Amino acid sequence: MTGHGSGKNEERDRLRGHRVKQHIEHRIRKEDRKAELVPIKTVWGEAKAWETLAGLRPKDVCAGAMADYDEASRAYSVRSFGIDFIISPDARTITSSDPRSGLFLDRYKDFFRLSILYYLASAKDIPATGRLIRPLDVKGGQRFFSGTHVLPLDQIAERFGRDKVSFVALGLKFGAEIAAFGDAAVRLYPLPRVPVTIILYLHDDEYPSRVTLFFDSTVDFQLPLSDIVWSVAMMASLVMGE
Repeated sequence: MTGHGSGKNEERDRLRGHRVKQHIEHRIRKEDRKAELVPIKTVWGEAKAWETLAGLRPKDVCAGAMADYDEASRAYSVRSFGIDFIISPDARTITSSDPRSGLFLDRYKDFFRLSILYYLASAKDIPATGRLIRPLDVKGGQRFFSGTHVLPLDQIAERFGRDKVSFVALGLKFGAEIAAFGDAAVRLYPLPRVPVTIILYLHDDEYPSRVTLFFDSTVDFQLPLSDIVWSVAMMASLVMGE
């Protein structure tokens, strides 16, 4: 890909991320208005997630989210896409020394920051079942098939439709496990308790290449909003289209 094409893709992804961040914050405001019993001053979106996280006991957060906590720095460590991120509720920062982290802290930041914060504040100590479900089967899953919410799986199929070796190699670069589905499959871990399985079917004489995406059946227990589930799926799709 040329530098010009890469720049266009980065700008498209940033705009897409900004739109979803606005949409999620609108949904959060709507849900809070429903729950309000008395008028209170409330902050939304990322700020609300930071507030919620700061009010939780680190022991509970770590048990639910499979995270670590450093007492000295008062910060959490969470692995996402094979990368260790440090989340500091006091400083309200998310950082990493891994060179791969820039993809998530910059280009995909509007997907990533909300997803990891709401995951930390909401994840449950419930192990994955290994039973795969389609995006359509997730609560609110209809959104995965309309307008700008459609996952860019066709781009992955176009890129890797005749090259499963590179498909698997890219997944491994981002901490994936190899899974035994289709012609090739990887199980990514955008969040420790939220595996996402992406399956590649190669092009042949009868059928074009195609890609499918599945969640573990526990995903609705780990993420509080369907918009956050969608953000995680979008990140996984975009990473495999890099």
